[in-house]
Amino acid sequence: MDHVRNVERIFGDEYGILTFTGENIRRRLSPAALKRLEQTIQYSEPLDEAISDEVAAAMKDWAVENGCTHYCHWFQPLTGATAEKHDSFLNMDGEGGVIAEFSGEMLIRSEPDASSFPTGSIRDTWEARGYTAWDPTSPAFISINGGERTLCIPTAFVSWTGESLDQKTPLLRSIDALSIQAMRILHLFGTDKGVHRVQTTLGCEQEYFLLDADNYQARPDLRMCGRTLIGCDAPKGHQLDDHYFGSIPAKVLSYMADAEARLYALGIPAKTRHNEVAPQQFELAPLFEGTNLACDHQMQTMSVLRNTARDHGLVCLLHEKPFAGINGSGKHNNWSLVTDTGHNLLNPNDGGPGHLQFLTFVCAVVKGLDKNADLLRATVASAGNDHRLGANEAPPAILSIYTGAELERVLANLEAGELSDFEHTTRLDLGTTAMPKLERHPGDRNRTSPFAFIGNRFEFRAVGSTAVPAWPNAVLNTIVAEALDEIATQMESSLTDDMTKEARSHAIIEVLRSVYSEHKRVVFNGDNYSEAWQEEAKKRGLPNLKGCAESFPVMGSRKARDLFSKYGVLSEAELEARLMVLYETYAQVMQIEARTLLRMVNTMVIPAAIRHQAEVAEAIAATDAAGVDPAAVRGRLTDLTARITDLEVACLEVESILDNLPEDDEETTRKIQDKMIPAMNKVRLNSDAIESILPDDLWPLPTYLDLLF
Repeated sequence: MDHVRNVERIFGDEYGILTFTGENIRRRLSPAALKRLEQTIQYSEPLDEAISDEVAAAMKDWAVENGCTHYCHWFQPLTGATAEKHDSFLNMDGEGGVIAEFSGEMLIRSEPDASSFPTGSIRDTWEARGYTAWDPTSPAFISINGGERTLCIPTAFVSWTGESLDQKTPLLRSIDALSIQAMRILHLFGTDKGVHRVQTTLGCEQEYFLLDADNYQARPDLRMCGRTLIGCDAPKGHQLDDHYFGSIPAKVLSYMADAEARLYALGIPAKTRHNEVAPQQFELAPLFEGTNLACDHQMQTMSVLRNTARDHGLVCLLHEKPFAGINGSGKHNNWSLVTDTGHNLLNPNDGGPGHLQFLTFVCAVVKGLDKNADLLRATVASAGNDHRLGANEAPPAILSIYTGAELERVLANLEAGELSDFEHTTRLDLGTTAMPKLERHPGDRNRTSPFAFIGNRFEFRAVGSTAVPAWPNAVLNTIVAEALDEIATQMESSLTDDMTKEARSHAIIEVLRSVYSEHKRVVFNGDNYSEAWQEEAKKRGLPNLKGCAESFPVMGSRKARDLFSKYGVLSEAELEARLMVLYETYAQVMQIEARTLLRMVNTMVIPAAIRHQAEVAEAIAATDAAGVDPAAVRGRLTDLTARITDLEVACLEVESILDNLPEDDEETTRKIQDKMIPAMNKVRLNSDAIESILPDDLWPLPTYLDLLF
């Protein structure tokens, strides 16, 4: 994290350096305490509590020097957001005065109320005790909100019973589980010398929309739901592809620069910014980091994007599908495996044992995804992402792996029992001496693939833009850990100490050949949007979980319970709790959307339509009285009246479904998906038809034209 040292030189001192890392730690701790803390951070060794008071005092001094009067344990409950409870550094000194105090105990543990967060029945409402526990591997940071500065300490959140109530704890457990199994593979190849552990790395691309704040405030659906529930298409969407990678508008560029300055001050390595496909849609992409830190940084990034927008008279929308008919937003999850010595295990090697080791990890990913595609699909299921998956900018609900042509060739040869080198690059001649020859990657990209190999990592494209990335990555780590475990066990039983190098390589190739042959059905290098792939996937037996009603039950399966319990990632009770929270969250989100839709239609759309109906009726009467046949206008009135009637009938259908939802969570989700959403779509269809014929001065809401252009 030393890259933050030059933040003030690059961006000025408006924000300063807001992370307790690098020089901030080194110049404040004794050599002994610094060494113990670095061992915990770098090698995940148990925290030496003896140094906690010294670390806490140094952290407090740094925070106070930077204007903080309060601190908080910052954590990620099962709400999909972050949480914090602020406490002052002030304490009584025993002599009638006050002092600034922050002890090791205060640093390591805090006690927020656990009963008011989603717990999936792990805790009853009257059982309030929960604990937050310091995560020293993720640096403390200073949050600035309205000029107030607060020291935020990343923590896990657990019940008084010790069960996880958060997103961070299972992620950390999954990283440990994956490291154990990956180290077995390294040991088999003799490449584990000097390596203490293997971790996953992550880079989360974040897509978002920016809207004018006044227009946003005038739309109840945007304020309540984060997306438009009604709205006629604008004459232009993204048909011309002229917004994508276009010149960034000056106001947006000013916002981006401000957001990046705040992110760099927090040690968040924002790298890329550009216009996305849809009008008013943009993207930010960071450099890669360890997954735990990257997930914490991603949650901070979403907060910074929202808060910075307010300071620029804008609103940042992170919903997966805020506007119908145009590009939605994702959070492309770029995932890889790296040793603590810096070696990327998913980076192809030039032949030899390193190449065979690379293929072992690739085969583990193929095996893990094939065995547990349904589980990984369930991690990205949400009310918002259901609107996006399968549309033109997002992969379909069928999870498959894109390997690219070169890796596909190498794997095909492996299945035939042959080990072939990986051709890294070729030269691309542009046909003119004025331009240099370009290095061409061995494989193209496939933007329709939900899980694509792109040179040295896999890109999980199905993750939604509002997602807490810790959850899909915890599951991804776990399913790959299981695959590595099974492959390592097969190899260990096939290898002996007295084998020659050639015999050893042959035995390993036989294991991998068998693994790939058994699980290659999940590999697909074509167009994932095509109907032909839907049919082919069905023939291959790949799961096609189209929505939350199909996806959520997978998390309650015996397979899921056994998997997470075996690798210590989630107990059966913890997994059941998450499943219950998924159901409850989906039902509550959709009921809020339905009630918001009904309110908007009944109090805004229908009254406006009736006013226009009266105006048209008066015009017909006046025209008729003048002796002119008002046939054309009468047709307009007939059409409008029919639309109003159809709209009211559709609203009654939504109301009836809302009033008669089952008590069972699974049945409720199914009824919402199969009955209520289609009924809401009928409401939208009729409302949008009315919007298309109402005079602009009568329509009570900012239109898509107003919002996006």
